[in-house]
Amino acid sequence: MGLMNVFVIILMACSLLLVLGTLFGGLVSMARGGTDAPQRSNKLMRYRVLFQFVAVVIFMIALAISR
Repeated sequence: MGLMNVFVIILMACSLLLVLGTLFGGLVSMARGGTDAPQRSNKLMRYRVLFQFVAVVIFMIALAISR
């Protein structure tokens, strides 16, 4: 396995952790409630979508490298 493959796998793992972290943060924000909870939760869910996009792009790069 080449150094580039290892680097892409580490990037993919980090991006997936970001997705899980923001998802969990948004869910906790929704569960806690409060006056600013909807805005904070919505912001976190937008970040989650961005991080998911990045994860998919990294996954596509990993597939392209592996061929």
